[in-house]
Amino acid sequence: MAKRRWGDRRDGRLIREIDGMHYVMPLMYPNRCDNEAFMTLHIRLEKTEEYIKKWNQEHPGDGLSIFQIVIAATLKTIWQRPQMNRFIANKNLYQRNDVTAAFTVKKTFSDDGDETLARIVAKEGDTLESLNKQVKDQIQLCKTGTDASTDAIEIIKKIPGKHLIGVIARFLDRHGWMPQSVIATDPYQCSVVLSNLGSIGMNIGYHHLMNWGTTSIFIVIGKKRNKPHFDADGNVNMHKELSISATIDERISDGFYYARTLKLLKKLVENPELLELPIEQEV
Repeated sequence: MAKRRWGDRRDGRLIREIDGMHYVMPLMYPNRCDNEAFMTLHIRLEKTEEYIKKWNQEHPGDGLSIFQIVIAATLKTIWQRPQMNRFIANKNLYQRNDVTAAFTVKKTFSDDGDETLARIVAKEGDTLESLNKQVKDQIQLCKTGTDASTDAIEIIKKIPGKHLIGVIARFLDRHGWMPQSVIATDPYQCSVVLSNLGSIGMNIGYHHLMNWGTTSIFIVIGKKRNKPHFDADGNVNMHKELSISATIDERISDGFYYARTLKLLKKLVENPELLELPIEQEV
């Protein structure tokens, strides 16, 4: 990692060489939630499901699901496409130091079941196997304990003067000075947040970004569905398909870069054997 310079944050490096448009956009449009670009991917699952079936036969007790594949594919995509790992804070553009993903884990599938936060940190050399293990370890940890951020928030809840606390918290967040104990597993301090609505039988939908934190990407995974596809001769065939929606802060890059990024994500999910390569290796 490059030496930290004046203007850098502990979680990101200030981008100093920047074109005029991306310099001006945070000044003119300072709120992340006002700059959401919403895109949808439709992914064929034939090869993916065959891969999962073979994996689970060869790795008993270490099962793989479509959710783990999407997480691994998303992390590899962001690693390969570094502009997707940028964020805007205090009207400045930063390159994030780490590639991270977050998701919520519900301890029990009931109306009053508690939720905790899981955070995955990708490292050089990571593959589908190591990322899958990290996801499963995080889920197990979330179901059996509480995360650091939740514990810190429970303490803050007992402090009087919540409006003043809110003002101070937003100031600290804007400058990257929020205590690590508070944001240790805060999903909105990560490269991407993922939500698996398919696990509860729901289709994809729009999910907004947050002005709090630094997350520039939110991905929603829907349920699998059989959908008709037309071949070159106009014949109709049914294929199982997965829909994924992405909400992206449009200020961090441009549409051409986003389009190539989503094509890479689609390629990785449809061809999960590519995730066996180290995360830093191009495909």
